[in-house]
Amino acid sequence: MVSDSITGPNPTMATVPIESSGASHYAVAPIAERSVEKLQAQFPDTFFEVRRFRDEVTVYVPREQIVTVATFLRDDEELRYNYLSDLTGNDWPDRDPRFEVIYHLYSIKTFGRLRLKVRVSEDDCTCPTVTGVWTTANWHEREVFDMFGIIFEGHPDLRRILLPDEWVGHPLRQDYEIGWEEPEFTVRKVHRNYAKG
Repeated sequence: MVSDSITGPNPTMATVPIESSGASHYAVAPIAERSVEKLQAQFPDTFFEVRRFRDEVTVYVPREQIVTVATFLRDDEELRYNYLSDLTGNDWPDRDPRFEVIYHLYSIKTFGRLRLKVRVSEDDCTCPTVTGVWTTANWHEREVFDMFGIIFEGHPDLRRILLPDEWVGHPLRQDYEIGWEEPEFTVRKVHRNYAKG
């Protein structure tokens, strides 16, 4: 079942179907729409929430099915989303589930783009790894783990990638305490004599 509903706790422009978004001069790519159709046909018992905004399509995938869905989108002869151009996270502290893992897919064959999102709760902050689908997910998932604290189950080498191992916390969480350390070059005072003569 596919949902295009804009009802819910926090409707935004991203939840409005393209026909009513005031963005009629943008067209959703046919391959993205075809991707939604094929997903529904392949997984008839799965509920996929779909959001359209301008020329972008976002499909919300149940966490436990992300690997299966990603593999299908990569291997389908028509779609061929064979490149994971980005994988990132998002923190919505006032929502439940609080976190999202966001996958930006690209097809070198069709030039099509599709965004997948997986909702992850704060109480069970885990998501299956897609490193077996796209090897580039390895470092992307490490970055999301480092910055948001989301654990990717089955990842072959899940450890910090940007911060030192002894770092405490995850800086891109909205509740992370913001600190300040003055850079050295702003403290040193160098006397310069600009007058010549």
